[in-house]
Amino acid sequence: MLSVNGLGLQYGKRILFDDVDLKFTKGNCYGVIGANGAGKSTFLKILSGELDAMRGSVSLEPGNRMAVLKQNHFEFEEEEVLNTVIMGHKKMWSLRVEKDAIYMDPEATEADGLRAADMENEYGEMGGWTAESDAAELLSNLGVKEDLHYKRMKELNGAEKVKVLLAQALFGTPDILLLDEPTNDLDAQTITWLADFLADFKNTVIVVSHDRYFLDMVCTHVTDIDFGKIRNYTGNYTFWYESSQLMAAQVANKNKKVEQKRKEMLEFIQRFSANASKSKQATSRKKALDKLNIEEIKPSTRKYPFIHFKPERDPGDQILRVDNLSKKGTDGEVLFSNISFTMNADEKIALVSQNPTAISAFLDIIGGKHQPDSGIIEWGQTITYEYMPNEHEEFFSDEHDLDLINWLRQYSTDKDEQFIRGFLGRMLFSGDEVHKKSSVLSGGEKVRCMLSKMMLQNPNFLILDEPTNHLDLESITALDNSLQEFKGNLIVSSHDHHIMQSAANRVIEITPTGVIDSLMSYDEFLASDRIDEQRKVLYSKKVSA
Repeated sequence: MLSVNGLGLQYGKRILFDDVDLKFTKGNCYGVIGANGAGKSTFLKILSGELDAMRGSVSLEPGNRMAVLKQNHFEFEEEEVLNTVIMGHKKMWSLRVEKDAIYMDPEATEADGLRAADMENEYGEMGGWTAESDAAELLSNLGVKEDLHYKRMKELNGAEKVKVLLAQALFGTPDILLLDEPTNDLDAQTITWLADFLADFKNTVIVVSHDRYFLDMVCTHVTDIDFGKIRNYTGNYTFWYESSQLMAAQVANKNKKVEQKRKEMLEFIQRFSANASKSKQATSRKKALDKLNIEEIKPSTRKYPFIHFKPERDPGDQILRVDNLSKKGTDGEVLFSNISFTMNADEKIALVSQNPTAISAFLDIIGGKHQPDSGIIEWGQTITYEYMPNEHEEFFSDEHDLDLINWLRQYSTDKDEQFIRGFLGRMLFSGDEVHKKSSVLSGGEKVRCMLSKMMLQNPNFLILDEPTNHLDLESITALDNSLQEFKGNLIVSSHDHHIMQSAANRVIEITPTGVIDSLMSYDEFLASDRIDEQRKVLYSKKVSA
């Protein structure tokens, strides 16, 4: 067990949190959430001992081992991949190094030999004799191929290093596991494997993540940083979000009687508890929800941007036709070829590929930014589309460096300053923030500006390439809700599993030799054996020059 007593942290006059008392117990997974700058990653660093709190203490039960997902991807550059994983169990690794040094020492004494024998027994009890095979299995499950296991870390690419460091944290079944954004740079299949692994994990997990699908899959509790406090709430992210929204609505409706409010909350808890079967941790979560005291639930202080796409006109019968599209990269590599499909009314496509560059190149062509090497794109006469590319710095490099009001005014038919201010306010740019220069905006602020630009055009077709990049959890949730409600057509590519699952009703995968096109949900697509067979066939084909 890990406990926190009287914990406090502040920078200058700003108090992040104070007087925090928490217990993190075995068998539970805690998802740490909070607004940007609330101190989520800092809190994990305090728990791990990397940072000292200004007040209070952190206590780890004697004999318990803690493992932390490393954020420095270059810390083990000279180490062999397999050894890097085993290093996650520090005591096991130190025993291995020490006993091996004795065995290699020609001048080792009899006493040294006896000590090595004792260490050998302790090493075996820790699982040392199967350490290499256990580490190899973890790596393989995470998608790190066997031919990389004996290479040095510096020979791996960024995504491979992330997987190795994740395997390092998971290795040896630590008693306390701390994970800060573990799904970054992971593909959908690896995220699903990790979620399944953690759902079956018997010890304590504390995780920070912007991935709601992942939090919903693994969390039994939400650890919320808000009101200058940190509190644990029973349930996963969706339960916390929906219950806090319901509580906020009840607080706003002062005329409702207390009995009616309580009845609504109890009905909500029962309904959610009945749906908990979607998770592997359903049984324990359902029991916890059944025992939940509704007085523990509080409305959140977090603000959600108002994202709403309202088409100026309905799409007609002809939406989009793509015929035999192909494109090569700057190095001559075929990114995709033989891509043909037709979109129909009410269809929303989740676009996937094993090559992220191919996705951006394809969407750049669909969005009118670049031309294909071959093929045809035909839009219906009623279609008005808006495209948000993955890279959008060009929109913020205006030589006049406009402030936010004048930047957004460029894309609005209503030029009135009060209208622009009001629009920016709904997107969480308030007060003096509307006078910020566009060049100094953060990544998340630029994405909110791009979404504002799109909304002002009232399109009936949206093209979105990684729209959640740089967004906080609140903005991602608002965007997801808006895409589900959108009445037009959509093509979206995103690392956010929840958006790909909830916003789309068709999945298209582009490959160097053709297209996989399926009228199914994203989850069904990922789990389909038939899709796997199609993928093998397409990737086994010779790419046309």
